[in-house]
Amino acid sequence: MAKVLGIGGVFFKAEDPATLAAWYDKVLGFGGGDWSGAMWPHGDRGYTIWSPFKADTTYFAPSTAPFMVNFIVDDLDGVLARAAAAGVHPTGRDDSDENGRFAWLMDPAGLKIELWEPKSGA
Repeated sequence: MAKVLGIGGVFFKAEDPATLAAWYDKVLGFGGGDWSGAMWPHGDRGYTIWSPFKADTTYFAPSTAPFMVNFIVDDLDGVLARAAAAGVHPTGRDDSDENGRFAWLMDPAGLKIELWEPKSGA
């Protein structure tokens, strides 16, 4: 059965992502670099990402929450079919990304959830 394998990322809004990432880099040893984020390998596929976004990003819309959670899934179509059977339909989908296939759902609390099926070997 299609399922979530773990957390693929935590994305949140920050007034100054670069300064915040520099603080995390200095204090905890991660978060620096060109894109102000960090990445760790995840099991047998994908990775887990920590990434601040600009405070005015619209990427989390239609949610008004200041963060979004990404879940790694083993079968995007299967997870979406399970969601549809529960009456939940995606707010969007992207099967063309170089990192794999994505879809977005809204949970009952108004949080946007990103589902990610990494490409094979990712």
